[in-house]
Amino acid sequence: MKTTIESIWEYYKEDLALAEEQINETLKTVAPAISVVGNHLFSSGGKRIRPFLAILCSRLFGARGENVSILASSVEFIHAASLIHDDVVDGANLRRGQPSAHSLFGNQVVILVGDFLYANALRLANLLKRQSIMDALCTATAKMSEGELIQLSKKGNPDMTEEDYMKIIQGKTAILMSAACKGGAVLGNVSQKEEEALASFGLKFGYTFQITDDILDYMAEEKTFGKSLGKDLEEGKITLPLIYLLRDAENSEVENIKRIVMSEKKTEAALVYIQKLFDKYRSIEKSYEKAYAFLNEARAELDIFRDSMEKTSLLTIADYVLKRKK
Repeated sequence: MKTTIESIWEYYKEDLALAEEQINETLKTVAPAISVVGNHLFSSGGKRIRPFLAILCSRLFGARGENVSILASSVEFIHAASLIHDDVVDGANLRRGQPSAHSLFGNQVVILVGDFLYANALRLANLLKRQSIMDALCTATAKMSEGELIQLSKKGNPDMTEEDYMKIIQGKTAILMSAACKGGAVLGNVSQKEEEALASFGLKFGYTFQITDDILDYMAEEKTFGKSLGKDLEEGKITLPLIYLLRDAENSEVENIKRIVMSEKKTEAALVYIQKLFDKYRSIEKSYEKAYAFLNEARAELDIFRDSMEKTSLLTIADYVLKRKK
């Protein structure tokens, strides 16, 4: 029987439920705002990809139980904290098709809740008594902030390079996925070579994930993707499809694109114009080719491991992130 993403989530539902319990328990505090905002955030959907990576990489070597749940919830808290802070910075009113936390509860409350989530992520990770896990998560948290600051500094800058873009998505996405995989490997008491392979898998998986996410911003419908079409362009974010378009388009078209990117208000006509040029120069296809190259590199990192349900699941999830439509 072919392994599907749905069958994997069903197979590991108990492991994911334990991580959810840890999350819910941490949100029970004397400050009501934390549980209210936290419940809004964690009940709004999402596949829990990052904690799932931690679970699978732990189970790849037979590690299960409370420590795995602690690692998985710690990783998800870091991710959640970054999302609510990013939404404040971006002024985004939607998150996964639902009102963003700051649009409901205000910037002051959600920024403090984000701080709480970051602090508790590291508090939980410290319970594991594994310095290498703490190092990975602390590094990831710092790099995530760096990535967002680089992205902010490049906002509306049509001269942003592919190298700049890769630094941004490493911080935004890939570094935490790498830390999740490495943490799982550490709990499994693996060799240095195996730990490095899983950390590298997570990094390349993360590149694939974010490039695909950025492509979908120009393709998906709001009701399925959870944000309006071309939201990145509207916010002045320069992502890979646009970088490739600016590289390949004719000079007159490049000037038009730059005017659109630097304008305060992007019209629907401007988005249509950009999408037509995407078709003309195959910018979306070329971006998918880049994502697919990272996917193949990620898959190759798993070659050193024997066949197992966990290895098959990691490969299936890797394929899923490239083929997803939302």
